[in-house]
Amino acid sequence: MSLPKLTPQERRQALEKAQRLRKERAEIRRQLKAGEIALSSLLAQEPDEITGRMRVDHILQSLPSVGKKIASKIMEEIGIADSKRLGGLSPRQQMELMAFAQRFEERKKA
Repeated sequence: MSLPKLTPQERRQALEKAQRLRKERAEIRRQLKAGEIALSSLLAQEPDEITGRMRVDHILQSLPSVGKKIASKIMEEIGIADSKRLGGLSPRQQMELMAFAQRFEERKKA
């Protein structure tokens, strides 16, 4: 299947949209790292154009004191593939990730 032919204006609009979405995803990761938003509140939202395309491992690595190894371990325990995106999680994976988020936030408060 070949890519559709875009006019220069359509191509520019698509590039601007992609750049805007990348900036918004980066801002969400920054807010997670700073503790401005909670992981559970992010997971409670219905995945949209921005959050639905975020990789789960990137979200977990954005949490304070969670790096690649810990994120990988969490995903392995839950049964989430490395390439999974937030919008592609099964109901069971969503539920277990939400339970992790709540435990993480309780531990952080203590």
